[in-house]
Amino acid sequence: MKTVRDSMGELELPDDTLYGAQTARAVANFQFNGSRVHSRLIRAIVQIKAACARANKTLETLPAVKADAIESACAQIQDFDQPDLFPVSVYQTGSGTSSNMNVNEVLATLASRTCSTPVHPNDDVNRSQSSNDVFPSAIRIAAVEALDTKLLPSLKHLIQQIEQQRRKVGNSVKTGRTHLMDAMPITFDQEMSGWQTALERVAENLKMARTRQLELPQGGTAVGTGVNSPAGFAAEFCTQLNQMLSSEFKPADNAFYGMAFQEDSAFLAATLKSLANVLLKISDDLRWMNSGPLTGLGDIQLKALQPGSSIMPGKVNPVIPEAVMMVCYTVIGQETTISAAQRSSQFQLNVALPIIGNTLLEMMTLLSDACRHLADKAIADFVVNTAEIDKALAANPILATALNDRIGYDQAAKIAKQAYKERRSILSVAEEHLEIPRSELEQLLNAGKLARPHKA
Repeated sequence: MKTVRDSMGELELPDDTLYGAQTARAVANFQFNGSRVHSRLIRAIVQIKAACARANKTLETLPAVKADAIESACAQIQDFDQPDLFPVSVYQTGSGTSSNMNVNEVLATLASRTCSTPVHPNDDVNRSQSSNDVFPSAIRIAAVEALDTKLLPSLKHLIQQIEQQRRKVGNSVKTGRTHLMDAMPITFDQEMSGWQTALERVAENLKMARTRQLELPQGGTAVGTGVNSPAGFAAEFCTQLNQMLSSEFKPADNAFYGMAFQEDSAFLAATLKSLANVLLKISDDLRWMNSGPLTGLGDIQLKALQPGSSIMPGKVNPVIPEAVMMVCYTVIGQETTISAAQRSSQFQLNVALPIIGNTLLEMMTLLSDACRHLADKAIADFVVNTAEIDKALAANPILATALNDRIGYDQAAKIAKQAYKERRSILSVAEEHLEIPRSELEQLLNAGKLARPHKA
C-alpha cells in the first residue's frame, strides 16, 4: 500500500495504483451501477493534456522537462487497461472535475517516473486549465472524432447501398400507399429516392453540427475569463492540438458561451434524433413491404437471417428493421436526456457535462451501427416479389384516378367502387361501362406510365 494525499487529507491505495486521492474519493462517492465515462471522452481529455503541455512549454509557463514528461505519459496511456485507469462513474460532479482529476493524477504518476522532478497533477498537468474548460472542450473533440470516424462514414455507406439497390430493383412498379391504403402506382426507384434524399439532408445537417463543434472554450479556465492562463494560451493550444490530430479546431469566439451553454451539443443531439426518425421510417417501410408472406403486403422479401419463432416452424421475421427501430427509440430518449441536461446551465457553467458527453457518443455509436446493419443486412439484398406487386396493381381500384380527365371524378369513383366490391380489375369494369376502346383503356391504366406521368 501507499499513502496518497489531496487537499482533504490522506488515503491508502494499492502500491500499483496510478491514480491518486481525488480519483479514489470519486470512486467511493459515485456508485452508479458501474457506468463509466466514455472512452472517447477520456481520450479527448488526454489529447487536451498533451496539447496543453505543449502550449505551456511554448509559452514558457511550464518547464520543458515537465511538459515533455507529461506528453510522453499521454502517449503511454494506450498501453494500460483503460477501465483500471479511469474507473470514475459518468454520474459524478457536473463539471466533470472527477474525470479531469482522474486523468491529471494518472498522467502525473506516469510523468513523475521519467522526470527528474515530481510532476504535480494540479500544478503541472492541469496548468493553465480548469475542469470547467477541459470537459466542454473534450465533449467537442470527442464528438468530432465520432462523427468523422464512425457516424458520417456509416451514413455515407447506407446512402450508397440505397443507391445501388435503386439501380437493381428501381424499375419495378408497385402500388403506392397513403394512410396505409392503396394509392397510385410508384416505382421502387422513386420510393427509395425519398429515403436517400432524407438521409442526405440529415448528413448535411450533421456536417453543420460538426462545424459548430470545432470551436473550443479551452483557455477560458474557471469562468471564461482566462484567469491563471497566459495571454495567447487558447490560440497556442489549438495550434498544438491541430498539429497532433491533423484537425481544424479553433478558439471559441466566446468562452463564456462555450462553458455556460450546451446549445451546440443540443443541436447535434436534435440532428441525431432526426436521423433516428428517418431510419425509423425506412425500417417501418421495409417491415410493411415484407409483411406476409401470404396475408401481408408481400412487396419484397428480406433475406432470412434466423428462425422467427420458438413455437411456429418456418416463421421468419424482419429482425434487422426491428432491431434498428429499437435503436432509434433509444436514441430518441437519449435526445430527451440531453435536452433536459442542457437546462442545467446556471451562470458560468453547465453542471451536467458528463452525461451530455456520454449520451452524445452513445447516440452516435448506436446510429452508426444501425446504418451499417440496415445497409448490409436489409437493403443490400432484399428481393422484389414481382408477381405479387403485379397482381396487386392489376386489382388496385385507385387506378381509376387515371380516368378522371376523361369521365370525371364521380363516374371514376363508381367504377373504382364496383371493381373493389366485385374484386375485379379496373380495366374490366371500365371496359364494361365506358365507350372507350380497350386498347386506349390499357394505355390510360398502364401502371408504369402512371408511375412516370411526365416521362417521354
